[in-house]
Amino acid sequence: MHHETSSPGVEVFRGTQAACFEFGLVLDAKGWRYERIESDGAWLLCVAPDLAHDAIEELRRYAAERMERREPAAPFVPFSGGGFGAGAYALALILVAYCAGAGLFGADWLAAGALDSRGGGAGEWWRAITALTLHLDQEHLLGNLLFGVGIGILAGRMFGPGVAWLSILLAGAAGNYLDMLMSPAWHRAAGASTAVFAALGLLAGFGWGRQLTLRDRRLYRWAPLFGGVCLLALLGAGGEHVDVLGHLLGFIAGVTLGWIFARGGVPRHRGAALQAIAGSIALSILGVAWLLALLHAR
Repeated sequence: MHHETSSPGVEVFRGTQAACFEFGLVLDAKGWRYERIESDGAWLLCVAPDLAHDAIEELRRYAAERMERREPAAPFVPFSGGGFGAGAYALALILVAYCAGAGLFGADWLAAGALDSRGGGAGEWWRAITALTLHLDQEHLLGNLLFGVGIGILAGRMFGPGVAWLSILLAGAAGNYLDMLMSPAWHRAAGASTAVFAALGLLAGFGWGRQLTLRDRRLYRWAPLFGGVCLLALLGAGGEHVDVLGHLLGFIAGVTLGWIFARGGVPRHRGAALQAIAGSIALSILGVAWLLALLHAR
């Protein structure tokens, strides 16, 4: 917007017409009145004499930030095997769904493994893990399969399949456990969506942590986290029976872990052994949690 000064103006900027429009927005943002004029083929920004010093300083700071050299992020080589990890995730969900539907071992798998906030429920820590593999119906299962496989492949390419899914399991379990502690006594929940949003947070936190190491504008540095929060709000906060708190806590746990990974340079080793060990630990944790759940249900 073009503002007229109330007194003879002092020149604070000289450049092209486009540059004058851009730098004029800086003065607009401060609410300072100015005049934009053309003189001898150049364009000028002029302000009242009492504003001249402050305007020059503000435009100088803006020019320095504008010209700041953006350092490119270090080249990233994606891991292989992302599809394998996502396939193992899908197989685990389908296997638990089959066992629960068949009532294997004569147990009510949903009652034994679902999230339960009743008194003492938080003491059954394994529920924070087993609940990640249970679903209330086929639609619920299918949604978490599709979304989880997609984001799981991305996480597998970022961290390797074993490290990615161990991280997702731990972050999702942390979100579920905090959900049990914080929710009212009547709260029950089940589903892999908390783990899925933990995976989303893991990616957002990792991208955010990497960007913070760069000499870059604030908008660019915070963009990964902002994008993750937008997806969380879009996909994780709708529906009457959606466990919004669980989704939020899983996302926060994932962001925290992803940020730690970015700052610590994890994973440092790209060998297949690390991925195999991490994947085996994830499967072992899941197996032990279900064993305790089924034993406790007897």
